[in-house]
Amino acid sequence: MNQFEIHTANSDETSQFAAKLAHFLQPGDVLALEGDLGAGKTTFTKGLAKGLEIKRTVNSPTFTIIKEYKGKLPLYHMDVYRVADAFEDLGFDEYFEGDGVTVVEWAHLIEEQLPAERLTIFLYHESQDQRKIVLEPKGNRYEQLCKEIFR
Repeated sequence: MNQFEIHTANSDETSQFAAKLAHFLQPGDVLALEGDLGAGKTTFTKGLAKGLEIKRTVNSPTFTIIKEYKGKLPLYHMDVYRVADAFEDLGFDEYFEGDGVTVVEWAHLIEEQLPAERLTIFLYHESQDQRKIVLEPKGNRYEQLCKEIFR
């Protein structure tokens, strides 16, 4: 399995990379966000939203689990950190198969419900401001997407 890696020097660069990625996304794409606490998962999602031309303020859906935003493509932003039971039927598949882009923070907590094909994005602290972002595509669609981004 190929991995693609980028290093960012600050939150603005992290957001800019996510906005660039947004231009390659299609309806039904699923992005699974993982990584260190405070490494920039929500910052990354805000960058995606900007790239999808979403005007509303994007923030973590920590207590609501799912927030929906309208833009060039709908954005379904999930934070499943507080989902008590990974097998609880919360209708995630409706979003995964929907007409927008789904971003799942702490995706490993619902691994069994995630589509087999997806783009997993790991964000790691390298220093106070610097981040390492690792993209791990699962499936041909996401392999091609990563190759386009890193061209």
